[in-house]
Amino acid sequence: MGPTRAQFIQYAPAALAVVPLAAGPWSALAAAAAGAGAWAVGASAPVLRSLIACGLTTTGCGIAASEALAAGMNPLIALGLAVPAGAAALAHHRNLAGHLPAPELIPVTTGAGAGAGTGAATGQTSQAQLITAWWREYISGPTQTEGRVLIQAGANLEHLGLEIDADHVAFTGIITLPQGQQVRVRAADIASVYQIPVSQVELGDPKHYAPNALPVTVHLKVPAEQPQIAAGAPTTPEELWAAYVGAPEGAMPGTTLTLTRYDGPLDWEGIATRDRKAIGTVNLQDLAGNLDLETIQIALAPGDKPSQMGIRVMREHALMHGTMLSSVLDELAMDSRGYIRAGTYVDGRPALLPLAQPGSGARHLYLVGGSRSGKSGLLEQILLSAHLSGIAVILASPQAGTIAGASLSAYLGDGLDEAMGALRLAYAMLLDRESRYRSPAFPFTDPLALVIIDEAHMLLSASSPYAEEAKAIVEQLTRRSLKRGIGVVLATQTPLAEDLGNSTVIRSQLLIGGGAVFLRCAKGQGSLVGTNAVEGAEGLDLSRIPSQWPGQYAKVADRDMSGLATEAAAAPEDGTFGLGYLLTPGSQAVQFRSLHLDVPPVSLAGGERPVGIEDCDAWRERDAIAQTRMVDKRGKNLVGSLADLLAAAEAASSSQEPAAHHNPAGLHAVPGPARPGGAPAAPEGQELIKPRILELLQEHSIPMTAETIARKLEIPATRVKPRLSELKKQNKVINESGLWRAA
Repeated sequence: MGPTRAQFIQYAPAALAVVPLAAGPWSALAAAAAGAGAWAVGASAPVLRSLIACGLTTTGCGIAASEALAAGMNPLIALGLAVPAGAAALAHHRNLAGHLPAPELIPVTTGAGAGAGTGAATGQTSQAQLITAWWREYISGPTQTEGRVLIQAGANLEHLGLEIDADHVAFTGIITLPQGQQVRVRAADIASVYQIPVSQVELGDPKHYAPNALPVTVHLKVPAEQPQIAAGAPTTPEELWAAYVGAPEGAMPGTTLTLTRYDGPLDWEGIATRDRKAIGTVNLQDLAGNLDLETIQIALAPGDKPSQMGIRVMREHALMHGTMLSSVLDELAMDSRGYIRAGTYVDGRPALLPLAQPGSGARHLYLVGGSRSGKSGLLEQILLSAHLSGIAVILASPQAGTIAGASLSAYLGDGLDEAMGALRLAYAMLLDRESRYRSPAFPFTDPLALVIIDEAHMLLSASSPYAEEAKAIVEQLTRRSLKRGIGVVLATQTPLAEDLGNSTVIRSQLLIGGGAVFLRCAKGQGSLVGTNAVEGAEGLDLSRIPSQWPGQYAKVADRDMSGLATEAAAAPEDGTFGLGYLLTPGSQAVQFRSLHLDVPPVSLAGGERPVGIEDCDAWRERDAIAQTRMVDKRGKNLVGSLADLLAAAEAASSSQEPAAHHNPAGLHAVPGPARPGGAPAAPEGQELIKPRILELLQEHSIPMTAETIARKLEIPATRVKPRLSELKKQNKVINESGLWRAA
């Protein structure tokens, strides 16, 4: 077998260096042949230039040597002319070291070759010679190119062995140093020399070998990774479903998937079916994990059959552009089944909320949503629907001024104290209706009523000054009010038990008596597992609902410095307001989005007055009732009858104390000194407050809450409220839904 390409390029200059002594001018032909041969084998440009320079040098030296011999000069002069030729050959050898062929260009021969060591190339195959040359040039020496530092001089590669087949080339050996020295050659060093990944170099563990001898295996060529999926691995949605979701440990064991639409791995719909068995509740978090998706990308749609469940996987969310409030005006009023339009399901169907149940009574609603989740907008929408449906509303809003549609309520408790008063009035209305309707007859002659409690945690949590009283009242309302035509809409910021006063009664009664809406919550506060679990919403984590759609952060980064656009309105895709899950009794939580308020809901009320509550004892005494504490100082013994409540309210209104619910002694206050004729005397200075209140209300044409009046007069609200009640009895002021104005 002839010389290899690498051997030709490497050793041709050495031959040219000898030719001048024998061939004389014929060395020019030898140099030309070497250059042509190098070009033919495809040498790199630097190597080719080096070889040509070497050939020219040796040709010149050969011609000069021939002339010297022909002229009879000393033969030593001709011999000396061979020295430049040899120097040119050595320079070519060094130039060649910087342009060694890449590992993949190592010639492959059949079988395995072996060499005795780096010191002897005799008997080595061409592959072994190249491997040895690289090792000596960069790692061990003794040769060293100028400007290049050896990795570890003397670290020879002994017992070289080759393993070669069609798609794999590797060599093994032992890195050997003289006795007393330690091998410092690393896998990364060897990988850099042979231009391969570090993972293809295997060094023995130094703990198991002598310090001066370390085995090494280098895989110069490894089989290419096959891009195709291994045989039997799931690829289609049906296969993935069978492998992970329908498996015994999956989110929906025993189910099979039938695709109804497929537009790619992240955009498809299907129906999951379990053979003659109910699927039951599904943990959305587990289902997302099985399919390797985000929870927000999956939507469930329960069907008529308990053995089937609709599944939708989305790349771009179907609810991104929302449904306009103004486009569904005819669906806002309650239908014959007691439902109102609350939004749109992910499959495009109307999302309906029950406010009443024909033949039975009212319905409850549990609403959860953190800041900027769309909770207040949904409450405004419910207020409008109640107004259009002839439902009277008692609104308790501890955080004053947060509900834009508060004017649609029959009674407004705006502020913490007033909100507690609204709760007391709602309980009084329950007692009043129970006294008038001994049997749960329906329909009532009185209107349906809704008690809306916004930010309920401000009243029910342990830190609230009204925690025990509010908890006792809400528990009784959720238990007893439905049959009396009074529903409770309770809104709070998280599903945590603490926000409901740690009352399992309130949550269970809300869910049994109606439905639930779950919107986005703060991180760490939205989990519906463990103690916060809700049947039908297992696995939901409301904090995983994103605050922005994908790509919206980049959109916000495009700044417009032309000034504030006062006429601009937010588009639905500007945020995920109202995106969440709707749960109705006996069903699975389904992804939906509430209506986008493209117009203020209150503007659609037509300017009509709020639906009023029936004229009854509780309503007529609403101001006194709102200020009457209904439990003792321990938070126990809630007033149980309307007669007792009216008696307590009457005693409180004639008491020396400004407001009975601030009296720590209990339900009844101690009367003050008597006036002539037996009436209790007003404490000093209180009679002077009423003229100031009248003057303020007459000065301002807009109605005000008691808190606003107290703030403007710089008088405690606890002293203003009783005076307002007295002025009302004298027909000097009028109270409309918690707003006071001069008569």
